[in-house]
Amino acid sequence: MENKTIKIGVISDTHLTDYDEKMKRCVTEHFCDVNMILHAGDLVDLRVLGIFQGKEVRAVSGNMDNIFVKEKFPNHLLFEIKGFKFLLIHGWGSPLGIEEKISAGFSNVDCIVYGHTHKPANHKKGNVLFFNPGSAADRYIGSSRTIGILEIDKDIKGRIINI
Repeated sequence: MENKTIKIGVISDTHLTDYDEKMKRCVTEHFCDVNMILHAGDLVDLRVLGIFQGKEVRAVSGNMDNIFVKEKFPNHLLFEIKGFKFLLIHGWGSPLGIEEKISAGFSNVDCIVYGHTHKPANHKKGNVLFFNPGSAADRYIGSSRTIGILEIDKDIKGRIINI
């Protein structure tokens, strides 16, 4: 796996209380060839994990998650892929200045994957890629429902997908 591109499906803010067939079709279509899935919080209920059958899922809890999700998943996760350091976090409070809030206290990361705002983001600040897949379930004022793909090879590239 070290010499090939790693492809990661990224989803957040699903806000579902149970397994959802429509979301399952979306995941099957867009994440069929991913190596793993990152869920950036607000899964809401553990039954939603059934949508990702057969895929490795790394997830964090969000502000809307029930107690069972909060007990199972941490509020942030640090991990490394192909030498790149990732922070997976949901976010909190006002969306204004959220990237500064979530990155405070975490240095030497190459990519911060977050949720909470329901607005997609895919840009670099300095050497850090900030990536928010938006919301897979909720439309945010005038925007579409979105998910994302990260591809890791010699660098990290992100892509937002309207669903």
